[in-house]
Amino acid sequence: MQVLFHPIDLPLKHTFTIAHDSRDMQRTLIVELRDGDIQGFGEATANPYYGITIDNMIEALTGVTDMIESGNFDSAESLYKLVNPNLTHNSFAQCALDEAAHDFFAKKNGLKLYQSWGLSIDNNPLTNYTIGIDSVEKMVAKMKELPWPIYKIKLGTADDLRIVRELRASTDSIFRVDANCAWSAEQTLQFAPELKKLGVEFIEQPLAADDIAGMRKIHGQCALPIIADESCILETDVKACHGLFDGVNIKLTKCGGLTPARRMIAEARSLGMKTMVGCMTESSVGISAIAHLLPLLDYVDMDGSLLIANDPATGVTFDYGKIMYAEENGTGVRMK
Repeated sequence: MQVLFHPIDLPLKHTFTIAHDSRDMQRTLIVELRDGDIQGFGEATANPYYGITIDNMIEALTGVTDMIESGNFDSAESLYKLVNPNLTHNSFAQCALDEAAHDFFAKKNGLKLYQSWGLSIDNNPLTNYTIGIDSVEKMVAKMKELPWPIYKIKLGTADDLRIVRELRASTDSIFRVDANCAWSAEQTLQFAPELKKLGVEFIEQPLAADDIAGMRKIHGQCALPIIADESCILETDVKACHGLFDGVNIKLTKCGGLTPARRMIAEARSLGMKTMVGCMTESSVGISAIAHLLPLLDYVDMDGSLLIANDPATGVTFDYGKIMYAEENGTGVRMK
């Protein structure tokens, strides 16, 4: 088996701004596993907030290339178990490799990935479409550019309630709001009743990840459900979020891929928590991997490929929030 690395720059259709970041281009690494005619693809994006670069992902994966090319595994899960002790310092690199392995083995077995897991796609949730922080006029223009049943609104400004009020005047779609750690407990409790009246479904990560005291003030007292994001990175975080959040948003890049994500989803469900998977502005490679988890989820945020201007791959497509699977087996990815 060969391991190949494909660094790619993904220009965004619009400048994307959240509470602690603004960018016009996203760097990403696509990892390919190749054995004869079978190719598996996975992806992880560079992320300055978490100290992740293309170079340190390639360096981490180069360190386990001999183990991968030895072929001493027969599934994505067994490969994960083999290399994970050497990749715990770089979960993004682990994610790209794990996605590629799942794609590879499902293709090898002649199945779509969700079929290999024995899942039904009959009741999949719709994905939201994210509107980054901008002037209200530009945020409204983005919604009009892509009419969608659910919008996730990035907040974290001095005028958050005004923004949501003005956006509500332009659409009847469901809203979700993501403050990316920008609020206090007091602001969250103050904002939530009005946000609920404005058709907001839930609030994602309003407080800083280490503000446990603040989350204790909010939990059970807030007018809207609270979903953890920055507070839920690794498998051990799911249990820690129980009793503080109503649900968890799992990012494949942060936790290390599909293998740990499935365990996190199972644990969250066993604890009675809502389950969500989010994205990090990946291309169709990473987004198509997320799609196969949909039968296990209450919510999903997998709009990354819709935000970029030069998708290097084909895979799942979208029909007004509904995910349409590709004809290809595995995750459905094909590089252009």
